[in-house]
Amino acid sequence: MKKNNVQFITKTALVAAAYAAITFAFSFMAYGQVQFRISEILVLLAFIEPKYTLGLVLGCVLANAASPLGVIDVVVGSLATLFAIIYIIQVKKMFGYNKKSLIIASLGPVISNALLVGWELYYLFQTPFWMNALYVAIGEFAVVTIAGTVVMNILMKNNNFVEKVKMN
Repeated sequence: MKKNNVQFITKTALVAAAYAAITFAFSFMAYGQVQFRISEILVLLAFIEPKYTLGLVLGCVLANAASPLGVIDVVVGSLATLFAIIYIIQVKKMFGYNKKSLIIASLGPVISNALLVGWELYYLFQTPFWMNALYVAIGEFAVVTIAGTVVMNILMKNNNFVEKVKMN
């Protein structure tokens, strides 16, 4: 097997495992109508290296397999993550690799999860869609846009970290 394939498989598995493990570690606040999923910070890795898309989506699938909301959360939550990552990658392509575009990119998970998970919660609990969307958006904004951009901005300044994260 080529070195690039081994590297891709290894890093993809590590990211998937990290996403799932962090979600499980903070499961008390990772599921439900009000959620602060700390593992969502990892979606910003796609800003540095888009090839992490698969690992991030797989990590979300694994994390949501244990969700008290059931199979619907596996599908809807994973789609929300996929759409968020696509947005992140597109923002980086359009605006470049800098702090401002990272902040704009961080809004993708906020919007995607607010709309899709907000709909899921509406469907499951028959609670008002906009209330659900707002609660999810607040959690995503706190975790990804506020905490995540601070953490990722610090990491992006570390050239050694960025080189290790990149896939050749």
